[in-house]
Amino acid sequence: MVTGADGYIGQGVVDQLLQRGHDVIAASFGVVVSPHSGLVNYTGDVFEYCFDDAPVPDVLLHLAWRDGFKHNEVSHLEDLSKHYVFIRRALEAGVRHVAVMGSMHEVGYHEGVIDSRTPCNPTTPYGVAKNALRQLTFELCRKYDAKIQWLRGFYLVSSDGRGESIFSKIVRAERENKQEFPFTSGRCKYDFLPYDKFCEYTALTVTQDTVDGIINICSGMPVSLGDYIEKFLIENNFNIRLAYGKYPDRPYDSPCLWGDDTKLKTILDLCGEGHE
Repeated sequence: MVTGADGYIGQGVVDQLLQRGHDVIAASFGVVVSPHSGLVNYTGDVFEYCFDDAPVPDVLLHLAWRDGFKHNEVSHLEDLSKHYVFIRRALEAGVRHVAVMGSMHEVGYHEGVIDSRTPCNPTTPYGVAKNALRQLTFELCRKYDAKIQWLRGFYLVSSDGRGESIFSKIVRAERENKQEFPFTSGRCKYDFLPYDKFCEYTALTVTQDTVDGIINICSGMPVSLGDYIEKFLIENNFNIRLAYGKYPDRPYDSPCLWGDDTKLKTILDLCGEGHE
């Protein structure tokens, strides 16, 4: 079962799961369109999903999250209890493998590599809510003796214009024939992963149960934001150019951080998939 299945990440992950022969209950506000016979849609408020009315899924992948690109929205805190109750109801119904999409922002300000032991001190409502749900979900899964995988996502990159990431905004600006894109200094270094790889790695992670706990879905390499976007512009033959220094760097953004991909590499090896 995948919640948020019609979302930015959800669509790609559902497609990966179906391609790999898995049956998927796609829970979302919108219908996930696919000719695959293994797809079952649940359309509506995922928090109201009744596990008693359908077979208990082998794995619950909880991706649903409101305002994911708006880190200071109060909705993150308002929805926290709903996420908690939903996961608890899934466990009460018999689900014994829970995976939840986390975020590097739950760590807060940090310089250097992030692994499963890195202390978390988030400062935004988004980061605080994700971190709190992680702590609560680990305790719930301990109580119900269930497998827990916390998928800590880093920066996704795509050129299709969907979502609200900086890459999506650049794509839309290019389509509007704008000459410049207002930008920060571009000096901060982050961990970037192409959209297709991110969805593939997520699907591979949740369909194995050897590696669990906090798992970074990442590239394992820091690259400056400016350098990465300049390369992105060239690869997509875009004419728009970055207007450096138009915006200040966000105070809660770290100058350099990236994910430890040791666990992810183990998963790829277990699944017989190569990694760069």
